[in-house]
Amino acid sequence: MPLALLALAVGAFGIGTTEFVIMGLLPEIAADYGVSIPTAGLLVTGYALGVVLGAPLLTVLGTRISRKRMLMLLMGLFVLGNLVSALAPSFGLMLTGRVVASLAHGAFFGIGSVVAADLVAPDKKAGAIATMFTGLTVANIVGVPLGTSIGQAVGWRITFAGVAALGIVGLLGIAKLVPAMPRPEGAHLRRELTAFRNPQVLLAMAMTVLGFGGVFAAITYIAPMMTHVAGYSDGAVTWLLVLFGIGMFLGNLLGGKYADRKLMPMLYTTLGGLAVVLALFTLTAHHKVLAAITIMLVGALGFATVPPLQKRVLDQAHGAPTLASAVNIGAFNLGNALSAWLGGMVIAAGLGYTSPNWVGAVLAAAALVLAVWSAALERRRPATAATAGPAAAPVAAHH
Repeated sequence: MPLALLALAVGAFGIGTTEFVIMGLLPEIAADYGVSIPTAGLLVTGYALGVVLGAPLLTVLGTRISRKRMLMLLMGLFVLGNLVSALAPSFGLMLTGRVVASLAHGAFFGIGSVVAADLVAPDKKAGAIATMFTGLTVANIVGVPLGTSIGQAVGWRITFAGVAALGIVGLLGIAKLVPAMPRPEGAHLRRELTAFRNPQVLLAMAMTVLGFGGVFAAITYIAPMMTHVAGYSDGAVTWLLVLFGIGMFLGNLLGGKYADRKLMPMLYTTLGGLAVVLALFTLTAHHKVLAAITIMLVGALGFATVPPLQKRVLDQAHGAPTLASAVNIGAFNLGNALSAWLGGMVIAAGLGYTSPNWVGAVLAAAALVLAVWSAALERRRPATAATAGPAAAPVAAHH
């Protein structure tokens, strides 16, 4: 494994920690600033929207400089945002720091995916992407619970200062270990935008929104579901989320391994399995042990879709992959926001705390339908693949 992938994983670990640790620290932050919990929840919403907006905007700016330099600048922006959050004297400034940090998120994973794929042989690209995303999954096992514990024990500001320090380590690692990759020939906005004229790129992004959205429909409301339905204590929710993180970690590794061999069959299996497991979650949520097992399965099946979906976008956007890759990261967060909203609607409608699981199951099933449709369209146009050049070959090899 190239050491450069380790540097990217460290950056991903820091980003994953700051994205999710906020959920466990909302009561402390709300109390410090004298705002309500729903108002403090804007720190989550603002971050997600910042990812969606920042991914294309900063990636477009990044087409003017080398990818290594852009990754370093993004980590610098991430460090700045977390330092602002750690030191913010007012809630408004804290929210500003969250948005600044989030702007780096999508572009880092988007550009980082392209760099990771370029560091290895063609038949190991999805595995390389998965290695970078391992940092994000490990953050949910180690970074988030540790950051939550530190924040509750000695103050949430220390947590964000620690995340900023992680960002500095990631920045130095990128500077030292990522090779100097020249700016791609002909890399400019118009060329990058041509990727979105390919229906397969748009279908892959739609699969991302719906498939990973299915995961967050359930996980967003995991705390009330587990305490009110399964009968867990409030304190047990942290460890249930660690189980979810372990599932994410394992799913990410499996997704990266098998997507390099059979990409579309891997998507069929994971999206279909996710739809079934989420539907069953409405039943297993009433039993402590079965609920815990299901949470880990949701994490595993959900994150097993990430490397193949990201690679699918890279393959279909060959020649102009950077912007498409970053926008697909934004699509994950768009799916999170959409599914969390839909899950809240069904709960508000009086359908109970397990009802978001049905929303998730429907979203995952819709993503599976899109995957089957995408493959069918590709089979009908063999001439397109044949004339697309050598870069299209890896896609054909997956069928």
